[in-house]
Amino acid sequence: GVMGDQQAAFFGQRGFEKGATKCTYGTGCFALLNIGDKVGTTSSGLLTTIAFSNELTTEYALEASIFMGGATVQWLRDGLGIIKTAREIEHFANMVEDTNGVVIVPAFTGLGAPHWDPLARGTIVGLTRETNKYHLARATLEAIAWQVSDVVDLMSETAELDITFIRADGGAIENNLLMQIQANYLQKPVYRSAHKETTALGTAMLCSLGLNIYKSREEIPLSNSPPKIFEPKITKNSKESAQKYWRRAVQRSLVWSEE
Repeated sequence: GVMGDQQAAFFGQRGFEKGATKCTYGTGCFALLNIGDKVGTTSSGLLTTIAFSNELTTEYALEASIFMGGATVQWLRDGLGIIKTAREIEHFANMVEDTNGVVIVPAFTGLGAPHWDPLARGTIVGLTRETNKYHLARATLEAIAWQVSDVVDLMSETAELDITFIRADGGAIENNLLMQIQANYLQKPVYRSAHKETTALGTAMLCSLGLNIYKSREEIPLSNSPPKIFEPKITKNSKESAQKYWRRAVQRSLVWSEE
């Protein structure tokens, strides 16, 4: 079996049905939405890719790449020295109830989907004398969640599919607060995989088919460890109110660099 990184993670998450959606939270964040066996073009800032294929069928997906996911946490650790380890960010972010108006746009290497702006640069807006390191830690987690929320919403709109929940994998899913913020901003449940390394799992699953251990992917046994489910805990109005500040901050980061 041969699989690309994100396709393997999607396979490991069993994203076989049309409308299935997953996001891998690593150094960057990578989202896929299964759109079935019909491929179309899109000008919305998303990519169309092959999700899965064999000698009989091909299934397609919308794909979105976000450059700065866990790498933003690394910046807090290595660049600013606010935290000593990546795991500390959850503790720091939990020290405050909100960001006190601070918004971070982590466009350190430009912005990926859906903006694709190489000239965008990172911004921190909303600073006051009351801003502290805990607000910055929480704003970092919110920035990751907002970026994913933006592309998942766009995927649903572009494909005209109702996304009922998203599957989450990757190293950053260990952060409970991030997963809860993500569910809040998506206004959808987030199913955190019991296996954060679903890329390896998906590759092994595909190989089990290639070796004829199983005759179909549906025969591959489910994991004994069910996913942990994070349900939204804020209202849609609260999400949309906060989203206005996020989008204003993103606009300020676009086309910032001259080279």
